[in-house]
Amino acid sequence: MSLLKSRNYRLWAAADLVSVTGTWMKVLGVNWFVLQATGSTTAMGLALMLQTLPILLLGPLGGALADRLPVRRVLLVTQAAHAVLSLGFAAVVISGGSLWWLYALSLLTGVVSAADGPALGRFGGMVAGPGLLSRALANGSLISSTGRIVGMSVGGVVAATAGPAVLFAANGVSFAAVIAALLAMRTSSLHELASAPAAERGAVRAGLRYLATQPIVLVTLAVSFVLGSLGRNYQVTMAAMSDGPLSAGPAGYGALSTVFAAGTVLGAVVIGRRRELTHQLLIVAGLVASGLQMLAGVAPGLWTFAAALVPIAAAAVIVDTTVASRVQLDTREDMRGRVVAATAMVSALGGMVGAPVLGALCEGIGPRATLVLAGAIGVLACAGGAFALLTRRAGAPALTR
Repeated sequence: MSLLKSRNYRLWAAADLVSVTGTWMKVLGVNWFVLQATGSTTAMGLALMLQTLPILLLGPLGGALADRLPVRRVLLVTQAAHAVLSLGFAAVVISGGSLWWLYALSLLTGVVSAADGPALGRFGGMVAGPGLLSRALANGSLISSTGRIVGMSVGGVVAATAGPAVLFAANGVSFAAVIAALLAMRTSSLHELASAPAAERGAVRAGLRYLATQPIVLVTLAVSFVLGSLGRNYQVTMAAMSDGPLSAGPAGYGALSTVFAAGTVLGAVVIGRRRELTHQLLIVAGLVASGLQMLAGVAPGLWTFAAALVPIAAAAVIVDTTVASRVQLDTREDMRGRVVAATAMVSALGGMVGAPVLGALCEGIGPRATLVLAGAIGVLACAGGAFALLTRRAGAPALTR
């Protein structure tokens, strides 16, 4: 059955596109407002960190809640909370409130996201069903890439003409699309997933114990962390290359960001044509991205560097989508929320660790050497991951369920 023949999926995909577009408009709005108010990129980074930190601290609890509570009801609550918080951002800007209010709202947004993310992952599986989950995640990557481009493009125009408050208000309204889709879905057509017992004690610890017994999932997450921390923080390395060896300045950085976004769309299209997302695909895509990252480090000019970015961005999307697919398909249904939460934590940690490490390396040994070194580490991580997966399958072909 085609995904698009499913009424529930059509509703979900349309709502996702609207929501992702609104989210990227909000990201741009936060950056714009903080930078205008302080002139400090450090202050801008603090706002982003405050949205990420709760996912690291509260992610396991959010995953446990997603596994034991009716996930559709959880999403109705969290999406409404996101809408209120986004309108709160707009109120702070309009009223000329203190920057600390924006930081507080950023932190609360992160708290809601800690519960929202695992619930979204689990509910996506209910909409698509196990047979079409990989295809749904691939389509989700295309939706995410498209929403990012539209959100940033439209958001840039709106921010310059009407100010960031309009971006926050638009994001708040975008959550209404998700709520409307949830209410309009036919619950009888959803694929039910096994849930954790409502009275389960120590749900967080049980999730961690279960994850510790899944070596293939752990290897997948380990490879994802290395690639995400040293090979996915391209905003740092693109800025360093543009400002340094390429001498392209802000205009060049903007061009590279656009090229990278186009590459993510290409990757989403490529992966959408595959019927199954395998571990082999993860390793190959990781090797391609890491190898090209090394070549990008020695690119002589802006456009040769940009040419390398296109397949790098495409491979990055393939890696992310394959990881998201495998960790769900390789684990029990009643643990899915907790595993999705663990994946989000690994991704968040990779961003928080990798960005300052890459920044320090760019200052210490230069952007070119940083790209070559990070790419080489990525190649080694993929090779090690491939060996671990082959060894595990040869020794114990069946996963512990």
